[in-house]
Amino acid sequence: MDNKVYFVGAGPGNPKLITVMGRELLENADLVVYAGSLVNPEVLDYSNGEKIDSYGMTLDEITSIMAENVKVGKNVVRLHSGDPSLYGAIVEQMEELEKHGIGVGLVPGVSSIFASAAALRTQLTLNGISDTLIITRPAGETLENDLIKELSKYNTTMAVFLGTQKIEDIMARVEYSPDTPVAVVFHASWDDQQIIRGTVSDISQKVMDAGIKRSAMIIIGGVVDPINYRRSHLYGLAQEPL
Repeated sequence: MDNKVYFVGAGPGNPKLITVMGRELLENADLVVYAGSLVNPEVLDYSNGEKIDSYGMTLDEITSIMAENVKVGKNVVRLHSGDPSLYGAIVEQMEELEKHGIGVGLVPGVSSIFASAAALRTQLTLNGISDTLIITRPAGETLENDLIKELSKYNTTMAVFLGTQKIEDIMARVEYSPDTPVAVVFHASWDDQQIIRGTVSDISQKVMDAGIKRSAMIIIGGVVDPINYRRSHLYGLAQEPL
């Protein structure tokens, strides 16, 4: 490693779903600053270095401690859940590190979106059902307004991050038909993974009955229950003999 902080995607939870490069960086890290309970503790076992939970720390505190360690020659990893590019708040951290004269490296990870699709044994885009994936989140402390209602008008696959606590409101606002399939995947790829299936009209009650309040992905659309799809062009035509 060099004079950089490496932002690493830890993957969705299963420790084997981190990339080879991500694991190698953890194994060589002197300091790992990780994103609290969002990261499976088993992923942290790849590192023998010092580990700091960033939960409750300010941006300045996080970046200062990383910069200080890099400046004395230590290998530093900033470990985010899933893939850092999705709701990872990495740009502001990188900007602050650059003020300290510290470079950054980015290592992508497997997002919980894709782990959820694997758990559901489906595709997020499927010929004849949806060729578009919308990734969004509901309004909250860090987002004044969202576009969930407007985006739902496209009637395509929608993946909603950070929305479990607001699922009743989300389902009341989306403009999918009430019988549109919905799945909520809690802790996709973790040992305690749980899948709740339903429709726009009943999924919120099912999720509340199951006691799921966080750490879950909401996927809306026909791909959740794939019927009447069309074969892809690749498999739809007879292949010429070699």
